[in-house]
Amino acid sequence: MDKVELLLKELTEANGVSGYEDEIRRLMARELEPLSDEIKYDKMGSIMGVMKGSADSPRVMIMAHMDEVGFMVSEITKEGYIKFLPLGGWWGHVALGQRLQVMTSKGPVIGVVGSKPPHLLPIEERKKVIEITDMFLDVGVQEKFDIKKRLGIRVGDPIVPYSRFEIMANKKMYLSKAFDNRMACGVVIEVMRRLKRGKHPNTLLGCGSTQEEVGLRGAQTLAHLGDPDVCIVCDVGIGQDVPPDGFSKAEKLGGGPGVLVMDGSMIPNTHLKELVIKTAETKNIPFHLTSMNRGGTDGGRVHISGIGVPSIVIGAPVRYIHSHNGILNRSDYDNTIKLITEVIRKLDKKTVKSFTEA
Repeated sequence: MDKVELLLKELTEANGVSGYEDEIRRLMARELEPLSDEIKYDKMGSIMGVMKGSADSPRVMIMAHMDEVGFMVSEITKEGYIKFLPLGGWWGHVALGQRLQVMTSKGPVIGVVGSKPPHLLPIEERKKVIEITDMFLDVGVQEKFDIKKRLGIRVGDPIVPYSRFEIMANKKMYLSKAFDNRMACGVVIEVMRRLKRGKHPNTLLGCGSTQEEVGLRGAQTLAHLGDPDVCIVCDVGIGQDVPPDGFSKAEKLGGGPGVLVMDGSMIPNTHLKELVIKTAETKNIPFHLTSMNRGGTDGGRVHISGIGVPSIVIGAPVRYIHSHNGILNRSDYDNTIKLITEVIRKLDKKTVKSFTEA
């Protein structure tokens, strides 16, 4: 593995569902500290590395959320099975039969989401999508085995998908959990690294936010902490190049980073959007324009903080987000870093001022 792959492996295999981001925050701190003039934290657990360029302003924020989708222990039955609640958006079909880890005070405990074998399912039941709240986790229970005492499992413990980073047969393709949004955490680190070696006419705020998957919460407090003049949110796109009819979609792996023209929480600043497009075209960086009718990103909170912050979302598409395993194309990751780096180099005081003045 090269350095990029080793970093992505470490970031994605770290466990950090919403509200439990300690492990990934420590990794972000380790990487950001040598690149930053100052490290700051908000009181939600988010992190910000401040890197001064040739000017104190504008203050340019680049943000990635650190949390991943997962679950939380809601009940332990008298037989020792675990009921759980979702942290983030889950579709029942992708959870059944999957391995999960309960992160306890005594260490991780592996289990599997219980499901009936097809031999026992009536035809009508096979057609239904089981609700998350009707599922249970089996950690190897047997009679008289007290999982509370022996394994240390408690109500409120986080539950994380059990998956490992893999380089696939196509060496450009990576398979792992938590690309949403550890892919972007890697982008923030690498953009900071590249700009540390060169010049940028601004002060850069490299951020990792908490609790995005449950309501964009850390983004709101980070915006107060950083008081940015402009914000680039890095988040995954939804890779749609899958059967039966996805091969004609623009949001495909290998097509370059997506530039979001709208989502359920934000319409980007139009002047900033045009700068991103022009930069990609001038630098011959592949990209595509995309939208999302439902859902949102951290930009939904940042762009309406204070008196408003010109914001945009840029990110690499990933197949099968909000599941145990996603697929990322390395070239999309590299081009996302390149595009965001080139845009930040253009964000001087005059340019940023032009985003919001006639």
